[in-house]
Amino acid sequence: MHMEGVLIGSPIGVLAVLCAVAAFFFLLAQSTDSKLFQYLPPLLFIYATPVLLSNVKIAGQTVIPSSSIIYSGLSRYALPVFIVLMLIRVDVPAVVRVMGKGVLVMLMGTAGVMVGGALAYLVVHRWLPEDAWRGFGALAGSWIGGTANMLATSEMLDTPKAQLGLAIVADNVVYIVWLPLLLMSRDFADRFNAWARVPAERLAAMDAAAEIHVEDDRAPTMAQYLYLAAVVIGVTAIGHALAPPIAAWIADASTTAAGIFSETTTRILLVTTIALLLSATRISELPNSTALGTALVYLFVAGMGARAELSGLGDAPVFVLGAFIWIFVHGLFMLAGAWMFRVDVHSVAIASAANIGAAASAPIVAAHHRPNLVPASILLALLGYALGNYLAPATGYLAKWIVGQ
Repeated sequence: MHMEGVLIGSPIGVLAVLCAVAAFFFLLAQSTDSKLFQYLPPLLFIYATPVLLSNVKIAGQTVIPSSSIIYSGLSRYALPVFIVLMLIRVDVPAVVRVMGKGVLVMLMGTAGVMVGGALAYLVVHRWLPEDAWRGFGALAGSWIGGTANMLATSEMLDTPKAQLGLAIVADNVVYIVWLPLLLMSRDFADRFNAWARVPAERLAAMDAAAEIHVEDDRAPTMAQYLYLAAVVIGVTAIGHALAPPIAAWIADASTTAAGIFSETTTRILLVTTIALLLSATRISELPNSTALGTALVYLFVAGMGARAELSGLGDAPVFVLGAFIWIFVHGLFMLAGAWMFRVDVHSVAIASAANIGAAASAPIVAAHHRPNLVPASILLALLGYALGNYLAPATGYLAKWIVGQ
């Protein structure tokens, strides 16, 4: 199919470009020793490259279109699929066994993300478009759970593509500052732990629990891939079948709720809830689901970039300022949680990374602080994934409500 003014317009060609962009930046990150990708993750490049490919014309043509059946297909089908893949491995009991009260500190950090998002929006909203609360909600998705939650929340809140772009930019700019702070905090462990009144036996108990819980990292079999496909596509089909009647029933019951629980929102929440219920069954033992889900997330990010417009980036400085106010409030909540629950600096740093950086950053921080907590850090990040699709949209609506929009 030829599209005027577009070099590659066929759906399969567009999909090939998105896959190639995602694969290229991970290949680049893995084949070079550059520290660039520690501070500017592949995610940023995977989003920004399709933005350029669909917006910048060379000889009167863009490389790919800004509108394609592939982009809508990713939203409708890939999104629920990667939600299920990411969530069926959530193991709440294991997190609690290893991290103990560190889980409570993470929940305090999550509360800090919700409160901080609303307060930051209150400060900067007058310089942003009226619908910028939707972008704040999307960023809350990333900071409560991860990129998968950001994308799911942006669909639920119908976040404009320009606002999603701002959220991704702000996420990465803050990450550049926040990650080094979390890593550096290890150097102040003794003073921090004395200030937080951490019991002497806490670290020993945490290490003992971490040795008991070892991640089972085995190669999946062909049959397991088929089981996984049946579960994931089945849950997605259930979500698609039940969302329209449930959304219609909600709309009949309450006009106010109808504005919140759209068909898309209902579908995503249904899929999220079913996946979390399945995580308590033997389905959670199916290997490689998180890796497959993450791969789909990056493909989805590339598709979102292709739909974005460069014109909205003029609001980036104000949006990023709001994000720094926001992360400061999150940090205060983390400190309050550490003091209230007497939790060590290692657990606090890992808990914050599980919120702000999700499964990509939590293991990095854990490896720097206490390597035996790397498996627990991944589980803690997955707990954030479980919360994100519920609490991030609520953060967006809280920001909207607090300024009276």
